[in-house]
Amino acid sequence: MTEKGLCIVVSAPSGSGKSTICRRLLAACPDMEFSVSFTSRPPRPNEIDGKDYHFVSREDFQRRIERGEFVEWVENYGEFYGTSGRALQDLLRRGKDLLLDIEPRGAKEMKKKFQEGVFVFVLPPSLDELLKRLQKRGHETPEAIQKRFAQAASELEEVLWYDYAVMNDDLDTAVGQLIAIYRAEKCRTSRLLGAINHLCSSIKKEV
Repeated sequence: MTEKGLCIVVSAPSGSGKSTICRRLLAACPDMEFSVSFTSRPPRPNEIDGKDYHFVSREDFQRRIERGEFVEWVENYGEFYGTSGRALQDLLRRGKDLLLDIEPRGAKEMKKKFQEGVFVFVLPPSLDELLKRLQKRGHETPEAIQKRFAQAASELEEVLWYDYAVMNDDLDTAVGQLIAIYRAEKCRTSRLLGAINHLCSSIKKEV
């Protein structure tokens, strides 16, 4: 019998280095897959439909909301983002371990409906460093940067309900901590009940 897959949800304020950490986690853990969300925003340079996001029109996204397709969805900076509940459950039933990159409001909504998920918040070392990282990205206006920085303060208050927090002061250390969380969660007895029961049954037959 295939063990159900593990779902790790990672959130962080913009500029915390979350995307880089997630890419490193996926590279280090080949059994894990990235769960591709839906969005109504247009793709950025080098983004690929079906790999980075499922890019759909605003009208299509709204129809999916009406049909109840999303386990979580939010409107962020004027665009919609959401996770398909059916696709998520199908992959987990097939034993796939999934990594989800979801902003805090969506993650909080998801936790209400999907409590078996593992929720991790990536913290910047300081607000000053966060602002510097936002400015270094170079693809947003000063006004957009200030808007993201202001939102970060409220998002940081959400960290207390997450299962784990990772401080991204040193990238290698942060990646190592996220990998350790993944490996530890894979070893939970609640996740290994099928294998444990099978082993116990085998022992009883031998005795």
